[in-house]
Amino acid sequence: MRIVLALGGNALLARGQALTAENQRQNIQKAAKSIAAIAKDNEIIVIHGNGPQVGMLMEQNAVYHESSPATTPYPMDVLGAETCGMVGYMLQQEIKNIDNALNIATIVTQTLISADDPAFSNPTKFVGPIYSQEEATSIMMKSDKIFKADGDKYRRVVPSPQPIDIVELDQVETLLKADNIVIACGGGGVPVEFKNNKYRGIECVIDKDLTAELIAEKLNAEMFIILTDGSVYKDFGKETQQEMKLATPNGLAQFNFPAGSMGPKIDAVCKFVNSNKGDAAIGSLFELNNIIAHQSGTLITKGEGIQYYK
Repeated sequence: MRIVLALGGNALLARGQALTAENQRQNIQKAAKSIAAIAKDNEIIVIHGNGPQVGMLMEQNAVYHESSPATTPYPMDVLGAETCGMVGYMLQQEIKNIDNALNIATIVTQTLISADDPAFSNPTKFVGPIYSQEEATSIMMKSDKIFKADGDKYRRVVPSPQPIDIVELDQVETLLKADNIVIACGGGGVPVEFKNNKYRGIECVIDKDLTAELIAEKLNAEMFIILTDGSVYKDFGKETQQEMKLATPNGLAQFNFPAGSMGPKIDAVCKFVNSNKGDAAIGSLFELNNIIAHQSGTLITKGEGIQYYK
């Protein structure tokens, strides 16, 4: 099968874990093992998140600017491109270390968006480390940064516009046909606008799940899998929570999922299933084989209703 895998930035760096290169590499080694296990029998496109990583670079940017005011902070599109290289490099190296016979290529890709997207008036995309409510409030009082609740902690939020197209789509297809695992659209892709016959970077972070869905449609993938902390749950975090085994776009429409986390994932898998290209799934990064075999995670397919694990 041709499979698009969307790896969450938080799946590659556990929630609350220190943002070190060592921690990221250890998690990426586990991810690489899962990907390598299915790579010989399938065509694989990997899209990874960059929320924690780009947030870290933004924080480092700000600190450096304070100590050296003449050096202006780098814009978010440039920082996003940096994370494409950093995470892509680690992924392709560790997959190669698992199986030296595999060919892996990372490509920095630009994702077309509209500067008039309404997302710019309502930031929802979480980036960077977690803070207490008191810490977040203090930072907001001293800056133009916006923080929102992410579970019982707070994280910075930035605009997350809808992806329209992938500028380097043909190059991704060429690499796939040459028998490469392709790592593309890192962090949702570098956000750009096309105006007056020129591309220019835009200050935002595109949701990688929506970009992954777009590339899955455009490249005619047969399966689209979002790999994160786990499955989709009814009443997540409550005593009444239930893990979904099988769901449908119509069945999922009856629930409200958080806009900054599970919401875009649900939107993405439902959009792909409704495109009639194939099925989708949401599950743990470390259960990939079982997700493909429909023994783990939540399968999203056409039809009606919801089935739960017993």
